[in-house]
Amino acid sequence: MTTPALPLKVGALVFPGFELLDVFGPLELFGLLHERATISLLAVAPGPVPSAQGPSCVAETAFRGDLGLDVLLVPGGRGTRPLVLDEAFLLELGRQCAAARIVASVCTGSALLAKAGVLDGLRATTNKRAYGWATANGPRVRWVAQARWVEDGKVFTSSGVSAGMDMALALIARLMGRESALQIAAGAEYEWHQDAAWDPFAALNGLA
Repeated sequence: MTTPALPLKVGALVFPGFELLDVFGPLELFGLLHERATISLLAVAPGPVPSAQGPSCVAETAFRGDLGLDVLLVPGGRGTRPLVLDEAFLLELGRQCAAARIVASVCTGSALLAKAGVLDGLRATTNKRAYGWATANGPRVRWVAQARWVEDGKVFTSSGVSAGMDMALALIARLMGRESALQIAAGAEYEWHQDAAWDPFAALNGLA
């Protein structure tokens, strides 16, 4: 993949019941790129959006139209449960994923991508505690039970919650080089698990 034009345009989708760390863990790392990236929060309707943990964030941009994204980040959380049944949302999600340069999901965000058909034929992973539910939404997906994150073409999917930070650094490494990713991790005082197959949580949940 060629080096993208800068600044990198990152959009994170939020919806009622999204998981806080799924969104703001990766966004902290993208934010440490400073002038090399711009970040926006996207929602079906702009305005306050409550998280699964209670605090709301404010989405500035409607999740529709030509967003021109380099990276579309799709989180998980209990709010994914009703959204896999929302056909209008899934149709727009499919459109936006097709248009984005890179698509990345955290946790059960991969269930939304799967239901929208974005992951058909691709390798992907998801939260190990919700593995059965998430994978049931994508019978044509090549699910990987033991993985911290999975990269297949332009799509990155990660395991649960904190795994999104490891995936985000892998994504930064792919777009901007490993040295940039290492600098970002050091700036965040974060120990990056660089092995995508490192996944002790699969065994803890009876998947390995």
